[in-house]
Amino acid sequence: MTAEAAATPTLAAAGWRKPERLLIIGAGGFLGGHVRRQATAAGAAVVTAGRSTMPGSPAHARLDLAADCPGSIAEVIASVAPDAIINCAGAVAGSLEALTAANIVGTCSLVRAMLLAGTRARLVHLGSAAEYGPAGPATTYGATKLIGTRLVAEARTTGVDSVVLRVFNPVGAGAPASSLPGRAAAEVRRVLAAGGCVRLGSLEPVRDFVDARDVADAVLAAAAVRAVPSAVLDIGTGRPVPARALVRELVAVSGYTGPLHEDGPGPAGPPVRQADIVAAQADLGWQPHRTLSASAADLWEGSNV
Repeated sequence: MTAEAAATPTLAAAGWRKPERLLIIGAGGFLGGHVRRQATAAGAAVVTAGRSTMPGSPAHARLDLAADCPGSIAEVIASVAPDAIINCAGAVAGSLEALTAANIVGTCSLVRAMLLAGTRARLVHLGSAAEYGPAGPATTYGATKLIGTRLVAEARTTGVDSVVLRVFNPVGAGAPASSLPGRAAAEVRRVLAAGGCVRLGSLEPVRDFVDARDVADAVLAAAAVRAVPSAVLDIGTGRPVPARALVRELVAVSGYTGPLHEDGPGPAGPPVRQADIVAAQADLGWQPHRTLSASAADLWEGSNV
């Protein structure tokens, strides 16, 4: 057993259904990559799927949810015959058309394909905390993700075994530059190489930072449990902190000793975001257990690869 598998108690507690065959769509992305690594470490048979080739994956299918017709997607599902389909595909930035295609059209096509294939696989779909807001999502990204979530939740009424995991602020190796963790790591790395001081926007907003490996654990638990009562589950820590706390942990592990300037606007969204993980704990037998410092260390090590 690998060290990572040994550090994943929730999977053993949940009990895997047999056989353990997963189709991970978007495995080449940030969270998709973490899910793939955790699934492989846990002993699952993994088939990846995405728009590009994946040389490191022994079993891979070329698939574009936003462009392929549901019939073609259904053929891939039928050929793989997975026990669970993990949808990590989507877009976090881009034009309205690009976000709509990736987060709405692609999700709808996947649900339709599952119905066409007649699969009994469980769909675990990754949503986002950006779907929340005082009067609805504050960004186009959040709005398109919310529609995708509603499509997956509604699919339960048509017989699709599905659950949406609304991921809050994931931190870890491979974090995209569009996120605060990825942007902060890139800025610290730039300053260490070229000199100067670290400059970021306001770090006052309070966010629920969750380790990407804990997110992957939640995904695998959602794929493994016999049934998931809830249609949508928050995935975070339930213990939000100012964004400044994450950046200070990152600075500490990087070795940077200069000043930290907060200039300009901070992360988009409300002043405070906090996950309610009670339902996820009850439905999945899952608990986040990695510390913010461990998340920052994984983020920093991954940013230097």
